[in-house]
Amino acid sequence: MASITIPTRSEHHPHLRPLNILRDLPSVADLIEVCFSDTMDSEGRRYVQDMRRSAGDSAFLKWANRVAESTSLPLTGYIWEEHGHIVGNASLVPFRQGKERLYLIANVAVHPDHRRKGIARALTERAMQHVHERKIDNIWLHVRSDNFAAIQLYTSLGFVERAQRTTWQAVTDIHAQPLDTDIAVTGRHPQHWATQLRWLMRLYPNALAWHRDWNMTSLKPGFLNWLYLLFVDLNIRQWSAVRKDTLEATLSWIPSGRGEGLFAGAGDRSDPDALTALLIQARRELYQQYPHILLEFPVSRFDDAIRTAGFKPMRTLVWMQATS
Repeated sequence: MASITIPTRSEHHPHLRPLNILRDLPSVADLIEVCFSDTMDSEGRRYVQDMRRSAGDSAFLKWANRVAESTSLPLTGYIWEEHGHIVGNASLVPFRQGKERLYLIANVAVHPDHRRKGIARALTERAMQHVHERKIDNIWLHVRSDNFAAIQLYTSLGFVERAQRTTWQAVTDIHAQPLDTDIAVTGRHPQHWATQLRWLMRLYPNALAWHRDWNMTSLKPGFLNWLYLLFVDLNIRQWSAVRKDTLEATLSWIPSGRGEGLFAGAGDRSDPDALTALLIQARRELYQQYPHILLEFPVSRFDDAIRTAGFKPMRTLVWMQATS
């Protein structure tokens, strides 16, 4: 299909309009499924199903209309409609980090039959304009690391890369073979907390904390924190990998009900084998509760260690932030 030129200012686009959650959700769900079916994981499929189910829930739709600009759900955004069919979408998800508000641009999708027309650019520009109209300058998006065309587009719109993070998945297995090493895997000792926290702050930095659904203080040792976790019924598991008297790495399991929850800590001088040993231990110990487990971790020299532990990469996302 031949490319066409679209005016630069998004408000002049006759096919671009705000998302109407009362009627658009099923069509947007269909579009997302068409555009991302090749790379969609179980969470993505559940997300699409939730969109379709929500479209038939009048109570949800009434609530969503009231809180669209304040809850961290994709209830706001813009669509591109031609001849009564939604062929493009960009969602806006508001977040808070302390007192600061920010937005994530998500689900930027254009039907394959309508690509190379500038629709994705127009939708992204309009989403950015929406945020700026609310006097907010902090805008983020995620894009797959192998989507070079999208990365080029977002770079041209003023986004810069802030991080690359991979989501890894493994099947739990009580028979997983432990690593033959002199590194001992034990329960996390309270004396390891200061080092663990320093590692976690580097690997899961505050700049990205707005997207995190867990708090590092939940991993802190002590009776009061144990009592709080007991009260909220949160069964956190923690391990340390130690060679002689030296802490090499840590691993924490925070259950979320979605198969997620592994958070690893390691330093610049940590032996990658320590992370492998910890991850194998998690696969063994979590066998009865979860069929599979996930780990999100920055792209790093530990990638091979994670693979050796039986984890497979699901996706690597580039985190990009707007600078203008």
